[in-house]
Amino acid sequence: MTKHFSRPDFAERPELSFAIPCYNEEANVVAMYEAVTAEAEKHAASHEILFIDNCSTDRTRELLRELCARDRRVRAIFNNRNYGQMRSPTYAVYQASGQAVIGMCCDFQDPPALIGEMVRQWRAGAQIVLGQRRSEKSGLLLGLARRTGYAFFRRFGDYPLIPGATGFGLYSREVVDELSRWNEPEPFFRGMLIESGFRLAAIPYDRPARAGGRSSNNYSALLNFALSGVGGSAKGLLRLQLIFAIYLCIFSFVLGIATLLRFLFHGYSPALLILTFIVGLFSILLLSVALIGDQVRLLAERTRNVPLVIEEERLGFAPASEETLAEVSASSRQSNRC
Repeated sequence: MTKHFSRPDFAERPELSFAIPCYNEEANVVAMYEAVTAEAEKHAASHEILFIDNCSTDRTRELLRELCARDRRVRAIFNNRNYGQMRSPTYAVYQASGQAVIGMCCDFQDPPALIGEMVRQWRAGAQIVLGQRRSEKSGLLLGLARRTGYAFFRRFGDYPLIPGATGFGLYSREVVDELSRWNEPEPFFRGMLIESGFRLAAIPYDRPARAGGRSSNNYSALLNFALSGVGGSAKGLLRLQLIFAIYLCIFSFVLGIATLLRFLFHGYSPALLILTFIVGLFSILLLSVALIGDQVRLLAERTRNVPLVIEEERLGFAPASEETLAEVSASSRQSNRC
């Protein structure tokens, strides 16, 4: 039987909550707890640390159990499967109870040393404080893909993304409460923050190296994440169509260069020109149809009211009263949360 839990009243809330997603982070989770605790005790009157585990296969959950037993300010949510890099971290933010919530990764690529400055800017009036990486350490192709993605959003997006802002930052309680009401089955959280229009400040920083372990972010995972932001998190066959359309667009671009070189060095080739035109037109049409189909799927997901994650277990949360249980159940049906 699934248990429901209440969130504390405002008077009982800590000043700061930390929402930290993890997946196979046995090399970092204890060190992250110690680093965040040290910063929080310097800069906040009170705090909680909420880890959400995306069905790790190493000792991460065992270590989280030990942390929860050691420190009552530590809480943990264990998902019953891996829900990806968008749903699980966002769910953790929504479950945090602090007057402000800091979302950060568990691998130290989001440096805890920025916590003090984030708190300072929040107290000065900012409702959202985002860390902004000055540069990305990546290969030529990945760097080109990032620049192309940001250019695409600037040209076609409803709102501009902040280059280098991954979502690592501080969000005030009014921001978290507002975004938790949005019925987003696959929340592109960094975009939602900007779309919300709350007062925003950015803190530039240099991205540190990963502290330990191995990142699960390969090229395929990053491409999947990017497509979720562009196409509303298409999956299944719709995601395959999007990926195929993108690679076909790349092929048509390469074919266009070949056609140009053929013309410059060997003269005009009608067959190659016609082939380039057909492939380019087909790739654009396929991309358009895939995006439209994905938006239709997204509308269907919103009507289903699918929860962001399904919990297998949670540690460190107080059980709700019967009255609160009814309220949480009603809220869950209205808001897209468990």
